[in-house]
This record gives sequence, C-alpha cells and structure tokens, in this order.
Amino acid sequence: QVQLVESGGGLVQAGGSLRLSCAASGRTFSSYAMGWFRQAPGKEREFVAAISWSGGSTYYADSVKGRFTISRPNAKNTVYLQMNSLKPEDTAVYYCAAIESMISLRIGYWGQGTQVTVSS
Repeated sequence: QVQLVESGGGLVQAGGSLRLSCAASGRTFSSYAMGWFRQAPGKEREFVAAISWSGGSTYYADSVKGRFTISRPNAKNTVYLQMNSLKPEDTAVYYCAAIESMISLRIGYWGQGTQVTVSS
C-alpha cells in the first residue's frame, strides 16, 4: 500500500514558477516509477512527467518539456515537480501517481490532487 499526498499548488502569474511535492508513505514506494498528471476543467487527465524507480530516467510531455523538471532525491520519500515559465494553459489539478508499468502507464496509486492556477 502506498499513500500519496501532494502540496505546493497555488495561484501564480504567467511566467512564474511553482514547485509541487508528493510525499509518499509505504514500504514499497522505492520500487515504483512516479509520475505527475494533470486535469483541466472539461478535459481528460493527461500525462505530464514521470521518473523511473531509480531516478535515472525521466519522461516529459511535449507541452512541458524544457519548462518542468521531475525529481526524486535519494533517501527521501518525496517526488518533486519544478514548474518554470508557467502558462495559463498549465492551469489544472495536478495529481501524483505511483506507476506500475511505464510501458502502459498503468497507475497503482493516485494522490488527491493539488490545484495550480496560472493567471495571464
């Protein structure tokens, strides 16, 4: 069992930055790849970024590549999403996820979500 709690969302102006955190508990956390997804009003939930269980590989959606950075420092049960150069279209609820399969993006556990609002 893995529990995920996101924090760090808020309101920011376009061009600004936010850092999201996902605190995980559970003995098997380190064996999961971790990811961030987002869902804007009236839209499907979409993939944003993922990081392998070792932290050695990262993956990004084209829409955030070069602006967002996902990380999971060693010995910490936390995954971060550093978001720079934010745009109004980044406005969404952001969800942390423990990923069972990177090939199919099968999700084992979801967090409750944190709201990010970017004003123009």
